[in-house]
Amino acid sequence: MLTSRETNSYSPDKLIAGNSSLLETRKVTIVSGQNIVRGAVLGKITTGGKYRLSLAAPDPLDGSQIPDAIALENCDASAGDKEAMVYIRGDFNENALTIGAGHSADSIREGLRDKGIHLSKALAY
Repeated sequence: MLTSRETNSYSPDKLIAGNSSLLETRKVTIVSGQNIVRGAVLGKITTGGKYRLSLAAPDPLDGSQIPDAIALENCDASAGDKEAMVYIRGDFNENALTIGAGHSADSIREGLRDKGIHLSKALAY
């Protein structure tokens, strides 16, 4: 009897920049209309608690301008709300993040640190 084996390749993205035992994750809902990539800095919409890419000045201001989490996985919610896993604690390489318009690693660093998310200035790759 022949058996088949599926092989997957792993390509490190250098997102995690510290002790992986410190990582903490949570399942959240990504709001419809978003196509999120792993490493995207997300903000939480005040009304309803859904997440979207954090922009410094979303229109209208909805609370998501305050970075709150980092996407653990890609999530295509362009056709409707979708659940995804996010990091809510850990050490991350700021060069591997997708940061929304109006934000920079320097502008979000302190706010994320208060939430237990630490950004490091790893070498660019």
